[in-house]
Amino acid sequence: MVALASHARARDDRRDGSGAGTWAFEVPRHAAQERAALDLRPLNEKEAGQSGFVRLSPDGEGFALGDGQPVRFWAIGSSMGKQPPDEVARHVRFLAKVGVNMIRIHSQIAPKGRGSRVTDVDEEEINGIWRLVAAAKAQGIYTTISPYWASRAEVTGWGIEGYTGSTPLWGLLFFDEALQDRYKAWIRALYARPNPYTGIPLARDPAVALIQVQNEDSMLFWTTLGLKPAQQERLGKKFGAWLVGKYGSLDGASRAWEGAGQVGDDLARGKVGLVNVWQMTQPQTGGMARRVADELAFLAEIQRTFYADIVAYHRDTLGCRQLINACNWRTVDPIRLDDVERWTYTAADVIAVNRYYNGGMHVGDESGWRIDPGHHFSQESALLRPRELPTNLKQVVGHPMIISESMWVNPLIYQSEGPFLVSAYQSLTGVDALYWFDANKPEFETDPFINALNIQGQHPLYKWSASIPMIMGGFPAAALMFRKGYLAQGAPVVHEERTLQGLWERAAPMIAEDPGFDPNRDRGFPGRPSGSQAGVDPLAFLVGPVEVKYGGDPAKDRVIDLSRYIDHEKKTVKSVTGQIVLDFGNGLCTIDAPKAQGASGFLARAGPIRLGDIAIRSANDYATVLVVSMDDRPLSSSRKVLVQVGTEARPTGWKTRAAEFPGEDRRPTPGFQVVRTGSAPWRVVDTSVGLAVRNPGLTKATLLDVMGFPVKEVPGTRAGAGFSLRLPPNAMYVILSPE
Repeated sequence: MVALASHARARDDRRDGSGAGTWAFEVPRHAAQERAALDLRPLNEKEAGQSGFVRLSPDGEGFALGDGQPVRFWAIGSSMGKQPPDEVARHVRFLAKVGVNMIRIHSQIAPKGRGSRVTDVDEEEINGIWRLVAAAKAQGIYTTISPYWASRAEVTGWGIEGYTGSTPLWGLLFFDEALQDRYKAWIRALYARPNPYTGIPLARDPAVALIQVQNEDSMLFWTTLGLKPAQQERLGKKFGAWLVGKYGSLDGASRAWEGAGQVGDDLARGKVGLVNVWQMTQPQTGGMARRVADELAFLAEIQRTFYADIVAYHRDTLGCRQLINACNWRTVDPIRLDDVERWTYTAADVIAVNRYYNGGMHVGDESGWRIDPGHHFSQESALLRPRELPTNLKQVVGHPMIISESMWVNPLIYQSEGPFLVSAYQSLTGVDALYWFDANKPEFETDPFINALNIQGQHPLYKWSASIPMIMGGFPAAALMFRKGYLAQGAPVVHEERTLQGLWERAAPMIAEDPGFDPNRDRGFPGRPSGSQAGVDPLAFLVGPVEVKYGGDPAKDRVIDLSRYIDHEKKTVKSVTGQIVLDFGNGLCTIDAPKAQGASGFLARAGPIRLGDIAIRSANDYATVLVVSMDDRPLSSSRKVLVQVGTEARPTGWKTRAAEFPGEDRRPTPGFQVVRTGSAPWRVVDTSVGLAVRNPGLTKATLLDVMGFPVKEVPGTRAGAGFSLRLPPNAMYVILSPE
């Protein structure tokens, strides 16, 4: 074991940008004939879809290629489709190189002009989708297409009763026939016409693996409160017809509800008022409880029926053979309503959710999309807040589960843990793909500033780039580990079966996820943790897979003895496989498997870390070290080993000051205020790591640049069966090999 300094250099988020203890993150350009030592393109097929359409695994809970070979997707969103063709080609080649084999294209193909015809679409958006699908296909990268988001549109002349001008369309797609007709015309233009870059329609292109019906909308979220009065009345009449079908008459429904009334009721005219969605989050008794249960069942059936119908339209009318995901959103109450939401998605093939890790709060004008001088934020590593990991998901039996948007969101400094934790816990739990949001540059994002804006003489930072050093830089080893299955998937640790009536009655589940967080919807503050009356420890998500079956038999519920894996006194959680240990008291996660080992978190505090075949000692206050085999052999005998390191990165000259600011419920919250946003390039905290690997064949260490090309040899020492070295300060990737 290489001896390092006995104390760690304190990390100070107020770094003045002098450059001391950091290195400049600069991306070299290499000649075409140069060969990278780190290039994961061979993991991908020669061409995406070459063996046919991606399909479900035999148990319905994973993905397989057209020839039946199981496949895992390391995924990212991309907004590069409308860039020049050479830039798009460079982009997808780079993504393949760092381990990506799935891109999500999130777009809005609805027309943007006022008074558009029902058949009009945004041709520029569609052309960008076509171009990116074709370019990705050539690099063995599959695509997921998300063509519609109800956030806002210019709807004058669309024929939607009560809607005109530029307005959000939340909730309407589920029941408004005029909008549904337009939506069908838009996706027909997208999927049925030939893609000029491939010569075939997307509907017949197996390089398109998944189709998302729509993005982030639900009948069970706060946004439905914005339905215009005319549409509220239409929906109430549909509810009335549903009630007549159940009770024979509205009077019969009223009797069942013991006369519990609601604003908007006019039963004589067939109108039924709708309860405020907030009331579904509250306990109800007597007739009102039955009324709320009926309305919840009605809304769920409306939503699920829409998904079933639109899946049939994709399949039968457009001829789409891709797997289909209904939506990716959440509800106003994860305990009472999230299972209802996901039940509606079972009309399609794939279940999805969008979940981010924010690490605290970020507040200030326009903080939903950028970081300005004067903004306030707090931050904490996910290693200290394990219940907030995006991968903590209750998965639906018989369906794959994906996270179609995620990110360790800026201005969080603790980002190098993100790819490490995602790869580890996806592997353990069987979550099938997490799409980082968002790749917004052809390769790395080297200038993260919104240069068109000037705030107090400075440029704001763009908030939503995943192309940054401590996220995308952490892809290769994490992607390789996940895609090759180096960590074992565990057997289910919680199995729950729920009746549909129990869903409508909003009965508490055995276990519930904590609320997701979206900075554009949640006003800067994360939600409070969920609890469940049944008392299954929410840390079970970190032990192994947690699954639920809808329409099942609650007598078949089962939970393993979680006390064998969760120690609240020591604040540790061990995976059911024994390969992952999380110490959430000290902020440290280790993985230990034959072909992949490493640690992420507050390494200096941890002291020497000894795993099966490696030992790590770091003077970095915070860092991530991941060591993986590149030739599918155990680390103890591998002939090519990748050592990947991530520390912390800020722009040159970034500066903050300690400051309190009003947090949730206006309580004073300790954190930071941005003083200077800085400038390019990124400054990365020096690597201060000693590493030893037990492998008698390793004798050579080669430092690579950030693009994976050799830079120089690094001195190492052989002693017995081990090879040890001190990693260079600017180490992100080092390859270990024989001479």
